[in-house]
Amino acid sequence: MNIWGRLAVAASVAWSASTAFALTDTSSRHGEPASVLASVDASSDARYVEHWIRAKGDDHGRPFVIVDKKAARIYVFGAGGGLVGMSHTLLGQSRGDIPVPGAGQKNPASLLPDERKTPAGRFDSQPGRNLHGEAVVWVDYDTGIAIHRVRPGQSQAQRLNNLATDDPDNKRMSLGCVVVPEPFFLSVVLPTLGHGHGTVYVLPEDEPVQAMFDDPRAGAAVAAHRPDAGGRVSVSVR
Repeated sequence: MNIWGRLAVAASVAWSASTAFALTDTSSRHGEPASVLASVDASSDARYVEHWIRAKGDDHGRPFVIVDKKAARIYVFGAGGGLVGMSHTLLGQSRGDIPVPGAGQKNPASLLPDERKTPAGRFDSQPGRNLHGEAVVWVDYDTGIAIHRVRPGQSQAQRLNNLATDDPDNKRMSLGCVVVPEPFFLSVVLPTLGHGHGTVYVLPEDEPVQAMFDDPRAGAAVAAHRPDAGGRVSVSVR
């Protein structure tokens, strides 16, 4: 087995070790929304936003995703609110929560270092394809941000290697997209989010998470881009 094969296996094992499958009971005995993330490896920020989503009914019965940038982890929930899976993820090389205007229209190779961000906020997701015909889940089409698998190429070996580690600082490698191991993308992301609309909550890293998600109007304001991107194709694979 060559090095890429070994690294792919390592990333797959790291994903499998941290994956939880559908939890169907999402109601507590007292009528309060149960916290699924309370029973798994998740930060207090991720748990806070999960509770906010359930308390507000903000998912509207659709699949949803929580991306915890500080921990470099992704949590995927089904339409009933059950946790389908979780994984390490790669994120934008540049820290920050607000996208640079115009960055999404650039050729990815020409992005400046401070433009390689994963923006924070609440986004309506939609499945689509990139210019190579590969399936992706668009988080914010206008800025070219998607959830996608680790792609073949010069950086593949290093990306797989870093995904297989626990250090969040090793995960700042993408041009802005949320990049996950291929087995996780194929068996969790696509079956859950690859057939229709969903919601992606990307947690901030420059401000307290409560400032973005305490007020439902704040969550709506952050997600200014809600494109109908079904079947749309973008040059940006970041």
